[in-house]
Amino acid sequence: MPGMNREGDILTKARRKLTVLSAIFAILLPAHLLRAQDSNKPKIGFSIEDMKGERWQTDLNSFEMRAKQLGAEVISRDAGGDDDRQFQQMQDMIKAGIKVLILMPRDTTKASRMVDAAKAANVKVISYDRLVLNSDVDLYVSFDRLETGWMQAEYLVKHAPKGNYVLIAGSPRDEGAKTLHDAQMKVLQPYIDRGDIKVIADGYTKDWLPSEAYLFMLKAIDSAQGNIAAVLASNDGLAGGAIQALREHNLAGKVLVSGQDADLAAVICIAQGVQSMTVYKPVTNEAAVAAEEAVRLAKGEKTRANRTINNGKVDVPAILLKPIVVTRDNIKTTVVQDGFQTLKSINQALSEDQQIK
Repeated sequence: MPGMNREGDILTKARRKLTVLSAIFAILLPAHLLRAQDSNKPKIGFSIEDMKGERWQTDLNSFEMRAKQLGAEVISRDAGGDDDRQFQQMQDMIKAGIKVLILMPRDTTKASRMVDAAKAANVKVISYDRLVLNSDVDLYVSFDRLETGWMQAEYLVKHAPKGNYVLIAGSPRDEGAKTLHDAQMKVLQPYIDRGDIKVIADGYTKDWLPSEAYLFMLKAIDSAQGNIAAVLASNDGLAGGAIQALREHNLAGKVLVSGQDADLAAVICIAQGVQSMTVYKPVTNEAAVAAEEAVRLAKGEKTRANRTINNGKVDVPAILLKPIVVTRDNIKTTVVQDGFQTLKSINQALSEDQQIK
């Protein structure tokens, strides 16, 4: 009987070990299969020149969400405004096995080397929001900059058809800044020719920096002795810098100011009456479209481009989305309704009489 008990104990212990081993195997097997499955996911690289400001984090979050929904793996990098660092990061992404590169460059005139390196490695390239010049990019996804510049200028001339204007353009390294400026000038030129509008200051701004816009605006105010009807600022950051200078001279709210991007600070300024308008670009849609097209390219499928834009070398297939003018009257039905900004975050910065109801 003692011998039988020992045999029973041995058998019980063996069964327990077998159960444990089976459990371990059950755990490890799905993990192994999952790793194999992950290796089949298309890898997409998202290279952003600088994540400063709220705009680009929104783009990246939306892009990653949509790409993952479509079964893709995203590798993202922030170059911190350094061209060489972005180039190195892009090369590292290629080594990591990306099939498609989403490229948002700092200097659109120099970014062709990144496109060339990607294409040499058989990696497709989507130029995101800014068009890389003189390069063989596969697709350009953005908003219509010509329409954006037109919207900004058209709004200002409608409300200030006469007077001194200050133009604050974006970075001279960004082809989009020049496109915006050219579109703005096309609207202003007839007024200038008639003598109704006088451009007293007009310049590009290093890296789209609000601090540079602030200094530029201070000089313009001084040269015009405060006699300014409108500031055509190409984006909300530049508008914010200009508004700070206007505040210091008790001109905020007396001078029309344009913008672009519908940043929270800008929407608050619009509600306060110190910024006149912004151009809202539903960037979550832009990012989602870019993700969808990246997955298409990774699978060897054709993009849904509906037009082309010449970048100095080739006619680049393009998808250009439509921007929207935002004023105090439609904050709720545009940026709030879309969930881009919340009524709570806007109103908590406003006095009772300024709040959006």
